[in-house]
Amino acid sequence: MSAFRSALMSLKTVDVFSTRTAVSSDPDSYTAAATAKAVPGSYDVQVVQLAKAQQLSSKPFVGGSTSVVGTGTLTASLGDKSFSVTIDSTNSSLAGIRDAINAAADNPGIRATLVQGTAGSRLVLSSANTGAANKITVAQSGGDGGLSVLAYSAGAPANYTQIAAAQDAIVNVANSQVSSATNSVDGAIDGVTLTLLKVSDPDEAVPTLSIGYDSAAVKTRITNFVTAYNALETQIAKLRSYDATTKVAGPMIGDSLLSSVESQMRRAISDPVAGTNPAMQTLAAIGITTQSDGTLLVTDAKLQKALDTNFESVSKLFGSDQGIAAKLFTQMDAGLKSGGAIDNRSKILVDQQKTIAQRKDDVDARMAVLQKAYVTQFTALDTLLSKLQVTSSFMSQQIEGLQNLNADRG
Repeated sequence: MSAFRSALMSLKTVDVFSTRTAVSSDPDSYTAAATAKAVPGSYDVQVVQLAKAQQLSSKPFVGGSTSVVGTGTLTASLGDKSFSVTIDSTNSSLAGIRDAINAAADNPGIRATLVQGTAGSRLVLSSANTGAANKITVAQSGGDGGLSVLAYSAGAPANYTQIAAAQDAIVNVANSQVSSATNSVDGAIDGVTLTLLKVSDPDEAVPTLSIGYDSAAVKTRITNFVTAYNALETQIAKLRSYDATTKVAGPMIGDSLLSSVESQMRRAISDPVAGTNPAMQTLAAIGITTQSDGTLLVTDAKLQKALDTNFESVSKLFGSDQGIAAKLFTQMDAGLKSGGAIDNRSKILVDQQKTIAQRKDDVDARMAVLQKAYVTQFTALDTLLSKLQVTSSFMSQQIEGLQNLNADRG
């Protein structure tokens, strides 16, 4: 019953049928994920531009990583967030400045590294965040003025070469242009998240995104429901069985609890579900029929057709308030919960078992007392018999002596 209840979890409400598939005709360009809010349909989606993070490379320092740049304060900004690092004689080398930037606790996402080349070492600054708003600027103040060679802004870019510009992603969705600071685009289509991978080929047909019901996942859930139902029905049959040949009965034959569980199950799967499509009110309408032994049989083709043509009706058949899965879950949950029928029966049986065990202990105790009494009596009797044997032997000797004496006198 517990396993069957678990199988019903994925069918007991209409909401659980709301999973969607999102299939891109050009998965190399973008992929998509859809929530229950996504409306099934087809949409043109073309990636015009990917979001990128800015990257800057300084002029080369001939002395390499140990080159002394200067002292003072470097203030770096990423978008509207900035931080400062103090450069003194202990960290005024190119490597020291790199380490100071990377170690700053309030660094919003500027990563510094050194690239070695034939012309010397270059300080490369990379943004951890994509998007046009996340541009890097570097300013210096104080000290010996040597840090001015690392200053950078849009108005004074001479100290660095821009390797990559900060830019937003741009995607055309159903003839509407959408921009995003990242390559994950939410909200362009209700309930859909686009993951942009590369710019769509402009010489190819515009890629399409198809949103649909996830009938494969629902079909798997329904199949699991049937499997769990059949396992429970088979177990019930074993518990109430009787083999006329061996005269062996199941442990719950004739039990009212077992009969109640089974009758509730069968009534739930056979009663028409009100408030649904008149043609889809029973399991038989979607290809699930009851066999002679009480188990269910799935006609795969009929179930698939029902999902393809009447998906919402199938969801109501199982998950509406009076749906089959909803009713069965309520029944199983009530039976399994603390204080339910099975729990109460279990407590009664445990109490009975304890009572029987106590009676056994009491009988064993009485038997031990009785055995002790019998042993005491037997020991006393055995001692008496031993004494009587000694007396008998003595008397026999005396009688034999008298007989011999009389014979001598005669």
